[in-house]
Amino acid sequence: MISITNLSYYLGSRALYENASMHIKPGQKIGLIGLNGTGKSTLLRLIIGEYQSDGGIISKAGDVTIGFLNQDLLSYQTDDSILSVAMQAFERENQLQKQIDALLHEMEVNYRDVLVDKLARAQDEFAALDGYTIQSKAEEILEGLGFTTEDLHKPLRQFSGGWRMRVMLAKLLLQKPSLLMLDEPTNHLDLPSIQWVEKYIQNYEGAVIVVSHDREFLDNVVDTIVEVSGAKLHYYGGNYSYYVEEKALRNEIQQGAYENQQAKIRQTERFIERFKAKATKAKQAQSRVKMLEKMELVDAVIDENARVNFRFNFSTQPGRHILHLDDVSKSYDDKKILTHSTARLERGDHVALIGANGKGKSTLLRIIAGTEPTTKGERRLGHNVSFSFYAQHQLESLNVEDNMLEELKSANPTKSEAELRTVLGCFLFTGDDVFKKIKVLSGGEKSRVALAKVLLSQANFLLLDEPTNHLDMQSVNILIQALEQYEGTYVIVSHDRYFVSRIANKIWYIEDEQVKEYPGTYDEYEWWTEERKSKGGDGKAAGVPAPTVAKATPPSPKPATNDDERKELQRALKKATQQADDFEQKIANLEQQKKQLEAELATPAVVSDGKKLKAKTTDYQRLKTQLDTIQEQWEGAMLEAEELEKKLA
Repeated sequence: MISITNLSYYLGSRALYENASMHIKPGQKIGLIGLNGTGKSTLLRLIIGEYQSDGGIISKAGDVTIGFLNQDLLSYQTDDSILSVAMQAFERENQLQKQIDALLHEMEVNYRDVLVDKLARAQDEFAALDGYTIQSKAEEILEGLGFTTEDLHKPLRQFSGGWRMRVMLAKLLLQKPSLLMLDEPTNHLDLPSIQWVEKYIQNYEGAVIVVSHDREFLDNVVDTIVEVSGAKLHYYGGNYSYYVEEKALRNEIQQGAYENQQAKIRQTERFIERFKAKATKAKQAQSRVKMLEKMELVDAVIDENARVNFRFNFSTQPGRHILHLDDVSKSYDDKKILTHSTARLERGDHVALIGANGKGKSTLLRIIAGTEPTTKGERRLGHNVSFSFYAQHQLESLNVEDNMLEELKSANPTKSEAELRTVLGCFLFTGDDVFKKIKVLSGGEKSRVALAKVLLSQANFLLLDEPTNHLDMQSVNILIQALEQYEGTYVIVSHDRYFVSRIANKIWYIEDEQVKEYPGTYDEYEWWTEERKSKGGDGKAAGVPAPTVAKATPPSPKPATNDDERKELQRALKKATQQADDFEQKIANLEQQKKQLEAELATPAVVSDGKKLKAKTTDYQRLKTQLDTIQEQWEGAMLEAEELEKKLA
């Protein structure tokens, strides 16, 4: 269908592609992946002919049609309704409809046989193209992408960039090109819409190339991965999970070949050095010199899985209770978001707030942050709670005249330049990159700087709104590692299922104008949701706890009624108090050991020695797990003592 042979394309002296080749077959579903800046979007623009290559051939079959969804479409605006814009996909059908309407109008005043013949031919072609169903098809796709029936007749201009992008996607899907090219289509979709698009692409008859950082999406829709790396296009026959396994195997084989070749080169060089001056061996030495010159070198494997080696600490430990929302109500005109809703957060909660767009997820984050006006009800932060809030619009608050180091320094003046460089290195900024001004950065680079600022803020409570938008897979992986190391509490809005499954221990969603909590991981929540649907929505899925209104206040305990019962309660109270004291002493000892290990992990002697670093890191993780366990036991003993005191009161 499309053949790319020996493609070369240069940006100045840098080769984005050099003798790269690939073939796109009919019906093939390709996931195009690679680090930011490797040229994924450029390849799509080369295929469509928007860019001209510096070498090679891109040949297309004569009947190939291409539809291209890209971020430039965000700027498109018109006063036409979104239904009209989507129906622009039916170009020939619309021409015929106008022709039929004009003929009918003319026949009202000038009835002629020739007009009847024209009308009959136009109506036959219109019917053959299934023209009488085009509106229902457009409505079905728009509603599948999250629009309500009332939205369909509103002007496109009234919608935000993300929603306009959905209209452009609907238009492309209705055109049904033989090759559909989608550049980061999930960036502006909520979870139900992503799942709808997945099903549509799975059943799509044409070929698809999709650029995406959403691993779950790629796993569900593609049958081939093409990786852009080293100015070449590398094929992997399978979905993203298969690619991860196959890539690791290929890297292992390549690294083995590289090491064997390097050993052979060293051995040959030693032979040359030893015998080049001896007359009897000079010819053999010269032969080996020529052999080395002709040798095709195997490249060393570059580890693209960057790892975070910086601890994002906070100086103030909060109390057990992080946040109380009581009797909170919020509405926009007639649209109710929350009605008398309650929510609780405790220290260590890692919450993913999920659901369809328009349900109020970002509004809830702003309510938690205290920045949402005209909200009824009570919001209380716990003792020593300090929070930091990341949202896409806050990229605008970056000082565009600062360089990256200066911007991070403003977030945490206590950090040295070396420490700030380490943080920027975690977010893939190295060398002189750190001196780039914010104004020259791409959207994804600004997102990484803003995220680094949030993590440097030393806040013990984070609010993150769609932090993975515009991040490539390596950057998402870095963020996951940072959050796994983060010891505070956070609430994160995200539609990236892989990301959510890695970082959340609780799920929040808004239903019936209430904040609902599912007390488990995202995978468990998905399973529970499917069970709930299969049982008619009653929520009674065996083995998995049902969600509740987030953390309702438990009923007060009943007081003791007689002397024997009081004595028993006093003994139990004494035991619980003693246990709490014992646990507290153990916590103090472990905290001291933890500080000592942290100091050792920061020393050059450990950092530069891989074995020592691995051993110390293992000890640190073991100690941290032990400390978490004992802290939970301490809290349990304290709660038990508190309940017993209430009964004795």
